[in-house]
Amino acid sequence: MTKPSTYILKIYRGSPGKQYWEEFELEHRHSENVISALMQVQRNPVNRHGVKVTPVAWEQGCLEEVCGSCSMLINGKPRQACTALIDNLIKDHGSTITLAPFSKFPLVRDLIVDRSMMFENLKKVHAWIDVDGSFGRGPGPRISPQKQEIMYELSKCMTCGCCLEACPQVNAHSKFVGPQVIAQVRLFNANPIGHTQQSKRLHPLMEEGGIADCGNAQNCQKVCPKDLPPHRFYSRHRPRRHDAGHPRPLQPPRPRRIVSRPSG
Repeated sequence: MTKPSTYILKIYRGSPGKQYWEEFELEHRHSENVISALMQVQRNPVNRHGVKVTPVAWEQGCLEEVCGSCSMLINGKPRQACTALIDNLIKDHGSTITLAPFSKFPLVRDLIVDRSMMFENLKKVHAWIDVDGSFGRGPGPRISPQKQEIMYELSKCMTCGCCLEACPQVNAHSKFVGPQVIAQVRLFNANPIGHTQQSKRLHPLMEEGGIADCGNAQNCQKVCPKDLPPHRFYSRHRPRRHDAGHPRPLQPPRPRRIVSRPSG
């Protein structure tokens, strides 16, 4: 099938209370991603009707799916713009690609939202390890390879917000802290030093908006850019969530199928 020479980038943009759809017709370039398409618009902000408009605002950082800043709705699905290839989007959805900001966060402008709530919720559960004064105590306790593997998986969370956007329990009428917070509680409690402060993390999860508010929709797993299964992390806390001091032991992650890709 012949690839189209152009495609339509349809963007839901504007400021809070004044959002609207605007379309841009762009040249189709091989191996381009959504960030590259937005850069095309930035260089030449002329919409489909030939009117020069204000360049679209969006966030970006690493451009390799590590920082989590370029989160947006792409054809209705929360994902990272840097790894959303135009070729694949056209193949799967046709020559019109829609972009919109996340709906579960306060809008700043165009495709930018304020994700501060995620970081505030991390503060509630003490999502860090206190190291003040530890420099004089010598090396820390050893961590087994099995536990390292689990902790590495958990540490890949970018706080991008995709899981919250997809979660039906995260809404204006709920105080649910979201999947990412619960996964990070497990990460820091798995650390031998962090384990000594596990009650500081588990007690907030027993309160309103914590683990009991998870509806087990499992949308978080479907949209996570890092393929984390947060709902499996919850199961460690769920059966004994009223006993904050004795959660179930860690289990290794399920083996993942590795698909080799041809080089060149």
